[in-house]
Parts: sequence; C-alpha cells; structure tokens
Amino acid sequence: MGLRRDGESRGEFGSAQFRRGAALSICLAVLPVFVFASYTSRTSQGKPAMGSPADSAPARQDLQIYFVDVEGGQATLFVTPAGESLLIDTGWPDNDARDANRIAAAAKKAGIAKIDYVLITHYHTDHVGGVPQLAARVPVGTFIDHGENREADDASTEQGFEAYQKTLASGKYKHIIAKPGDTLPIEGIQATVVSADAATISDPLPGGGEENPACKDAPPYPTDQTENRRSVGTWISFGKLRILDLGDLTRDEERELMCPVNKLGHIDIYIVSHHGSDQSNSPVLVDAISPRVAIMDNGAKKGGSPSVWDVIEKSPQIEDLWQLHFSEEGGSKHNVAPEYVANLDGPDAGNYISIAANPDGSFAVFNSRTQKSKDYPAR
Repeated sequence: MGLRRDGESRGEFGSAQFRRGAALSICLAVLPVFVFASYTSRTSQGKPAMGSPADSAPARQDLQIYFVDVEGGQATLFVTPAGESLLIDTGWPDNDARDANRIAAAAKKAGIAKIDYVLITHYHTDHVGGVPQLAARVPVGTFIDHGENREADDASTEQGFEAYQKTLASGKYKHIIAKPGDTLPIEGIQATVVSADAATISDPLPGGGEENPACKDAPPYPTDQTENRRSVGTWISFGKLRILDLGDLTRDEERELMCPVNKLGHIDIYIVSHHGSDQSNSPVLVDAISPRVAIMDNGAKKGGSPSVWDVIEKSPQIEDLWQLHFSEEGGSKHNVAPEYVANLDGPDAGNYISIAANPDGSFAVFNSRTQKSKDYPAR
C-alpha cells in the first residue's frame, strides 16, 4: 500500500509523507527524546532484529548489505550467506582515504577479509575514484565494469578512469566487462546485469513483462551524453527478495528498460539511482517497479532532489525511504523523519545504513546513528 495522507497511520513509525509534518527545527530540538520514545520497532530496546549486521551469531543465513557513507558518492557492500562479497562502487578519491577506510570498516563489520568482486558502475569520480586507495587496504579478487570510458573529454572523469586502469594493469586482479543479460559469478545471490555501456536487456526478467501504462503519457527524454548513461545496472535476487541498483542510469535508459513493458518486475529494495538526482528516477521506472523500501545514497549537498523525493513518496507500494544524509536541497518538506536518516545536518559523522535480508523476502534496516532496526516482513 502507498503512503497515507492527512495524518493517517502508515505503520510502526507512522505519519503521511514520510512524517514530514512536524517542523524540522522541532524534530532536531527533541531528537534524543523522539528517537527513544517514538522510534518503535519489533525489536527489543537497543537490539537489532532478524540477525542484523550488528548481531554476532556464529553462522549467518542472511544477506548483508552495507550502504557506506561516502558523502554523495556510492559504495554498497553485499555479503552473501556463502561468504562471497560484491562492492558496487568505491566512492571518492583523496580526503585522506576517507571513503576507502569506511569501506574497509564495513568489510570488517561484515566479517570478511577480502572483497571478491568490485563492480564499477561508471567512471565518474564519486564512483570509481576510491579504487586505488581501496585496493591498497583491502584485497580484491575481480573488478567488473562496462569497458572503455565514453566521456574522455571530461578531465575529472578521464583522470579517475586512468587511475583505475593503472590499478588493473598491475596484473593482480581478474577483470570482467559486463554486458546486459550477464549473470555475475557471485555465490549466494543471482546478480543479473540489466544495463551496461548504454545498452539494456532485451527480454524481461522473471516477474517482469507486464505492460507499463506510465509509458503512454511519459515525455521523451534527451539522450544523455555522459558516463551516467553507461552505468552498469544490476538486478539482484536472493530467494524471494528483489533488489535493484542502476548506478547513475539516466531517464532515457530507464525508458529502454521499462517501455512498453516493465522488464524488471516489482522490486523490494530500490537503491535510489544517481543519489536522488532528477536526471534519473523517472515515474516510468519508479512507479512500475513499485519498491517497498528505497535507500538513497545522497550527500548533504548532493542528490536528494525534491522532485525525486516526491516521485518515491507517490510510488504505489512504498513503505519507507531511508536517506544517508539530511538533504539541504530538500529542506524541511523533502526529508524523511530523523530516525530514517543516518547523518543529520552537522559535522561529518560517517554513519551507515545496513540491511539484513532473508530468502523468504523479509528484511531489517539498521541505522547506525540510532542503533535501531526496523523489520519488514515477507509479503
């Protein structure tokens, strides 16, 4: 069911439009009281649910996902019950190796000593920039990408690509060039490439194939000329659970995936494309995939566009949106309630969001800032 309006309840944390009704200043002023008095979940006080990544159970049966705060870039770490790992993107370069250190910390929390696969969605510096620093800190098995840089006229993009190529040229790593329709060799999940180098899958995936009525009235989108359009997009299946990460894939390529039929089907967890930028996240995509939960890798000053926030809010099956940062652009009207934000306005804290997912389709989302989880039962 979609979000309720006019103050009606919509579940454990409750109110309409991501509970933005209370003025932000009040929320922040009473945050300590609000978090412990109002933030209720199906867990005991201070204890994460469903074997979340904070649990220390000796043998895991869940899929762990860490959304590392790389300040408006992306770095999403998956660890399967088989113990294999996939990192999608590596954050920014420089900053005293801030992003590489945060990824390494997430790997340690997940109980892994190496990253088996690092997938680079495209060659903008907020996605590929951290490769050299990460490789110097954590052993990596295989890099995955879409092939050549198609934005060589942009100095920053070319610089990031060249640094990545230098890492590959060391001969220490295996290398896969992803094509639409490929299944990535990651034990414990099915990871299918749905877009790469401005091409998309031609046939629907399991659960896809329905006509998409949003295509009829959707305006055409101009062809994007940047690396964003080349993003490697991945559809991940874990038992009954469906997860979608399209990197920074733009609206013109979203249309190729969704029109005239929805090739992806419904999604449980949507990793909001392009940090919540309005160059991506068209209603043609978001309404058709109908996610239950959306996770936005936005920074304080990057992403979190109010128009995208509205698209997600109006998606027909959305239950909750979680943000890595309070978005300055969004202001009081276009940010979720504080308990759904890993990093509030203020000094850089580097808090993360994580998910522990089960093959029956149930999962729990954990906010490292509040040390609280929320359960989402299988549907």
